[in-house]
Amino acid sequence: MTHSRVVELEGHIIDSGMLGRCMGIVMDMDGLFEVEEFDVGRSNTEESYARMTVTADTEAELQAIVHELHQSGANPVDPLDATLTAAPADRVVPEGFYSTTNHPTQVRFEGEWVEVEHMEMDCAVVVDPNAEGGPRAYTKVLNAIEEGDRVVTGEAGIRVQPPERPRGTEGTFGFMQGGVSSERPSETTIKQIAEAMRAVNDAGGTVLVVAGPALIHSGAREDLARLVREGFVHAISAGNGFAVHDLERDLFGTSLGVNTETLDHARKGHKHHIYTISEIIKAGSIPDAVESGLVDSGVMYECVTNDVPYVLAGSIRDDGPLPDTITDAVEAQNAIREQAHEADMVLMLSTLLHSVAVGNCLPSTTRVVCVDINPATVTQLLDRGSAQAVGMVTDVGTFVPMLADYVLESADSTDSTDPESTAGVESDSTASR
Repeated sequence: MTHSRVVELEGHIIDSGMLGRCMGIVMDMDGLFEVEEFDVGRSNTEESYARMTVTADTEAELQAIVHELHQSGANPVDPLDATLTAAPADRVVPEGFYSTTNHPTQVRFEGEWVEVEHMEMDCAVVVDPNAEGGPRAYTKVLNAIEEGDRVVTGEAGIRVQPPERPRGTEGTFGFMQGGVSSERPSETTIKQIAEAMRAVNDAGGTVLVVAGPALIHSGAREDLARLVREGFVHAISAGNGFAVHDLERDLFGTSLGVNTETLDHARKGHKHHIYTISEIIKAGSIPDAVESGLVDSGVMYECVTNDVPYVLAGSIRDDGPLPDTITDAVEAQNAIREQAHEADMVLMLSTLLHSVAVGNCLPSTTRVVCVDINPATVTQLLDRGSAQAVGMVTDVGTFVPMLADYVLESADSTDSTDPESTAGVESDSTASR
């Protein structure tokens, strides 16, 4: 006796590879499929539709196949309501709970589809039937589960919608089609990233920068500070080391004991980062050090003076750490998660661990650009589930200055087209052209 289930796929399922991927899943898991209906979109905007019956020898094998298909966007026809099971204790999920992807997800409750809020991977889905304004569904990390939470279990009544790759690549974000390449035309791509940042900023969105200490070592500190100062970076997520070396550059003119302009090793420069930590602790905090005049330049200085929020998440290897560094891992995760949920675009600059940490908190609809000189950093981010990321394999010390120039050059150009901003300087602007 065989067991079967009918599933359907909708959207740009051919261009996105969704259809082929789902067929491959069935075959790889020793199942069979039969396409019952297949309508192919015949224009750039027209979507496709496929309906197929999936068959397996046992119910358990069928459930396993359907689970994998579900993660790739194939949803059962005529779905049931989602199964809700009460959490038996704090931080304990019911057996068979549904573990989320980072894709937009809906759950069916009392015959209606409810959008799951705050999507991120590897979470449980909790449904609150009595929420003000109607039923709510939202993700919860396991350590936040409370006894009695109504947790979605099983696969029934869940609809997942992975991002699609439409046929066209036009528009500000057209270049963001995923993938990693060291051969992509860097200057063109950086210009496109700059345009995307400006588009997010103009729309009132949030650009989050995830930065590693290599950005400071490579001499790109002042350029990132410029982007913060001019309002194109709206939040920073980093570790203790990034802030320490940024502040060290201000206090001692070095980063990890090396002058980033002359590349000279300062005498006793290896102690500069420890001295820096001590000075900030003595001041009380980074904002206190800025307010007292101890620190008057750099990324952290610009964050403080321009009210740009930052999260410094600590690690087991941190020196000091700085008073502003969050040393409780769960508290740091929650702070990162709050930033990630607010972000519309994320730049991940030369940091593997923080890039993966933030990437794990992002829905797949958030635009992500990852830049690192090491291709493994970029590919690991994609392998961990952030398939929407665009990877650039290049030196962050080259990338950030070019990006800042293009963003701010575009801003100046836009401002100059404003009649009020050009009044009285027409002859100067004409001469500059």
